[in-house]
Formats: sequence, C-alpha cells, structure tokens
Amino acid sequence: MRTVIATGGALALVTLAACGGSGESASGSDEVTVWMYPVIADDEASSEFWEGVEADFEAEHEDIELDIELQPWEGRQEKVTTALASGSGPDIILLIPDQLPQYVEQDALLPVDEVVNGSEVELLPDAVEAMTVDGQVYSVPIYQTVNTTSYNTAVLEEAGISEPPTTWDEMLEAAPKLADEGFATLDYAGNPEETLNLTFYPLLWQAGGSVFSEDGTEVAFDGPEGVAALQFLLDLQEAGGLASDVVTKTSTFDDRGMPTGDAAMTYHTSLQMAERLAEAIGEDDFELGQPLEGPGGQAAFGNPGGLVLAQKAEGNEGARTFLSYMLRPDVLAGLASESGYLPPSEEVELEGAGEYASVFKEALPHVNSGEVHPDARQVMSILAAQIQEALGGDATAEEALEAAADEANALLDE
Repeated sequence: MRTVIATGGALALVTLAACGGSGESASGSDEVTVWMYPVIADDEASSEFWEGVEADFEAEHEDIELDIELQPWEGRQEKVTTALASGSGPDIILLIPDQLPQYVEQDALLPVDEVVNGSEVELLPDAVEAMTVDGQVYSVPIYQTVNTTSYNTAVLEEAGISEPPTTWDEMLEAAPKLADEGFATLDYAGNPEETLNLTFYPLLWQAGGSVFSEDGTEVAFDGPEGVAALQFLLDLQEAGGLASDVVTKTSTFDDRGMPTGDAAMTYHTSLQMAERLAEAIGEDDFELGQPLEGPGGQAAFGNPGGLVLAQKAEGNEGARTFLSYMLRPDVLAGLASESGYLPPSEEVELEGAGEYASVFKEALPHVNSGEVHPDARQVMSILAAQIQEALGGDATAEEALEAAADEANALLDE
C-alpha cells in the first residue's frame, strides 16, 4: 500500500514507473493504481480517509495491492488525457460525466455495466444515466453533487429586502437597492478559467436552453434561450448586481463575495460550501433556498462523480473488485460524510450531515449533470472567452454568442 499525494506530473510518472504497467506486481498479485482528486477538501482528512480505504480493502483482499494517488485539480484535464492516450497511467480515475464521451470516443475506457448492475444498493437512476455513453455505463458513481441557492440575509435586510430573491425578475428588482448599499446581488465568477457548469450554464438551463443541439452536431447556446441568459447577466451587471472585477473573479473561497459579505446571494452552493459560508458570515445570517428560477424553470448544476476503468486495466480483476468495493453502503456513507457530498443512492444513510442536507436532497430533481458531448470541454473554453468579452463591455449578448457559436461549430465540423 502506497498512498501518494501528487503535486505534479513528474511525481506521478515516478510512482507509475515504480508500479509497473502490467497491472500485476512482482509477487503475482493484482496491482491497482487509482488517481483520486480532492473530493474531500481538507488535505489531512483526505489523506486519512483514503489511507483507511487502502488499508481496509487490502485487509479483505490480500492478493490485491492498492495504490491511491491523490492528485490536484490543477491541470487535471491535460494530465488525464495524456495518461489515457499513452496507456501508461492509472487503472482507475475519478471523472465527471461531461469528461466521458471524448475518452469513450478514443477507446480509452472500458465499460463497467456489470459493476454498476451488481451494486449492493440501488443507485440514483439519473446518476447512472449521466455515466452512460452510447448505451453502456462507463463510470461507477461514488458521490452526487448538488448546488443550490444561498443568501446573506443581513446584506438583504440592510438593503431593505425582506424576502430573498428566487427568480430572475426578483434579482433584477433587488440589484439597484443592493448596489446603493455597496453590495453585489450575485456572487458570480466571470474568470474564463472557471467551469461554466457552475457559472453560465445554470442560467442557460433556467432559460430553457442547452449547449448542444439534440443530435450533437452543432451548438445551441446561441439560440433565444442563450441570448436571454447572457442578457440577464448583463442586465444584472448594468444594475450594479455583479462585482466590479467580475471578469477576473474566481470561485475560490477567498475570492468570493459571499464569505466576505460583499454579495447577497449565489447559486453555486454545495453542501460542503454551505457549511463554510455559514461559518464565515454567521449561521443567523445564512439562509439556503432552492435552485433559482428563470423563464424556463428551476435549474442548478449537480452531477455524480465516478470512477472509470482505463483500457490498460483490461484483464485486471483487482481493479473491478475495487470498483465494487467502493459501492458498499459503508464506504459510500463514509465518503459522503467526509466530503460533504450526497451519496449516489437514497438507500445510503447520511449520518452527521447537519441541518442543510435535507435542502440539497429537495433540490436534487432540479439538477443538470452538464452537457455530455465529446467536445464539451473544448466548447466550454470557447464560450467562456466570449462571455468574458461581453462582461467586459466589448460585445453584446448576441455578438458574443454568435462569435462563440461560429468557432465552436467549426470545431464540431472537424
């Protein structure tokens, strides 16, 4: 057992070299390497949890050597793509749904239907569907994220607003009042490096829109719904509802307006984040609500995180054994407790989740797992840059989305 905290590619390559590429150790036992990411935000708690998983798993399976390498979020996409393409990376990797299609298209992943179908607990149908590409399941869900709306009621009250805004219209009505008191209405991260899953896409879904056309051959974000979503954001900005530095704002906790009391609300609130926000601004001034509502209805981002099996693990039964182990109720419950995310099954008891867990469970029917497409990540980068242009005052909503659509469709045509 070797738990490794990787801070860069060199360390990971050294570790992999030590493990060997055959999936079998010198003693003849199965060897399984896993790349895990900071699902548990606290480094010490993360190391302790995954070390416990290694020890418990190896105690039950003496013929399998398990190495869980703790990877950083930074540079994940590039590193995973390189590892899967080369076939020299880990056997198992943590991925989310919108990352799957491109790797399936490249024949870099193995189906895991039999592992999911053999689960001890009934998994959330939406979670399994999100992990399915072309009729086959390619990822084993081990947690479910849900984001919903939260408020700083002290900020709202200072601006004379007694009821938290729950719709676009209510936000636009509140924005000038909050701006007069020096507050932003929405804590929005406009830095183009941010994932649009947590920034612009929820607005697009609330408008009733989508990123891609139904057949996936072209983008759809430049339609009326997309224009309405971006125009809402620009109208909110015009009314003083966004931070003055919104174009460079990130979603890191220290850079957000909610923890510092500079913003009234955000729809980027996970269960884990809710606890941190409540601590930062005071529990009496913190309030959770349901997903924001636009002209197309309520919507929020939330998706399962799951473990995929790389092609290099073909024939490595130890890897499949570990995937099945991660679906045990006690393991799922432990991960949920430590990570602050929901388990991917209603049959798993969520102990010690606190008073907020029920709000997130109520929001679950409104979550969208993201746009699943082989070019989802590349299209996201294109669109993010043009949204920044609009927020910077260099393009209208129509101009920004048209420019992004032209570039994205050219990519899809290739």
